[in-house]
Amino acid sequence: MLRVPGDRARSHWFRGARYTFDELVELRQDEGLAERSTLEARTSNHAACQAAIAEVARIWSEVNPDVAVIFGNDQRELVLPQLQPAYTVYYGEAFWNGPMPEWRSAKLPAGIREAEWANRPQARTEYRGLPELARKLLDRGLDERWDFAASNEWPEYPDHHHIGTPHAFAYVLRRVMEDRAVPILPIITNTFFAPNQPRPWRCFELGQLVRQVLDDWESDLRVAVVGSGGMSHFMINEAFDQGLIDAIQRRDAEYLRSIDPNLMRDGTSELLNWVSASGCLFETELSGDLIDYVPCYRSEAGSGTAQGFLAWR
Repeated sequence: MLRVPGDRARSHWFRGARYTFDELVELRQDEGLAERSTLEARTSNHAACQAAIAEVARIWSEVNPDVAVIFGNDQRELVLPQLQPAYTVYYGEAFWNGPMPEWRSAKLPAGIREAEWANRPQARTEYRGLPELARKLLDRGLDERWDFAASNEWPEYPDHHHIGTPHAFAYVLRRVMEDRAVPILPIITNTFFAPNQPRPWRCFELGQLVRQVLDDWESDLRVAVVGSGGMSHFMINEAFDQGLIDAIQRRDAEYLRSIDPNLMRDGTSELLNWVSASGCLFETELSGDLIDYVPCYRSEAGSGTAQGFLAWR
């Protein structure tokens, strides 16, 4: 419950509008959220999430891809307000992650520091990029009227709370690949921060562009495509999450393209990475099912993080 004081102190997006914490308690009083955020409920939800991510890791190991494209976002880990592209393609030969010094982790919000074990290896680790594929995406993007930012090295800032790889990518390396990382192409979308958050339709088109590049890539490597991020948060909206899951399962591109951007605010904006992955995967012969959906409430206002796990193969 380390994050609840912060939840109470700020306003939140919910169903396309902003509310105070107390307004949401009143608005959602009939949902029984106090009972759904007890210690017993949170413990059960935690166990369900651990089982689901273990199943994703098992599927990854079974399929054993050669390389991966990961659609993820940045939360002021690398991309700062002074220069904030809508999309950044990483084309470096390698990138790194490792333990965070204590003085940096002390700057993290409550609750985030305690979760860092899932994002960081115990020693500095180098990961391989996919520079050839990245350059093909940059070149194709220029021809198709995409103006990507390009990065070949993770920046390091003095006096900043973060070093290494953003957690949208690091979590996949740690918990899905289980530290047996394949080369990856990180594509960073600015989902969180005004004023240049991409629209859902543009994220879907990004996925379509990546699919075209993969189709034209003269390689017999097997490529995994990952949409990284939680579902609705910091206020959970189960109806929205279920609608998006259903649209993915039905390959409903029009639904994903036409989502109201105001429903994709705060942490829920991470679902734009799912939209991009869908744009890449819908025209393949892959298919799959929902592994689990776990709405992890932590307060009577409905704050928390909904977790969704899907795998196509």
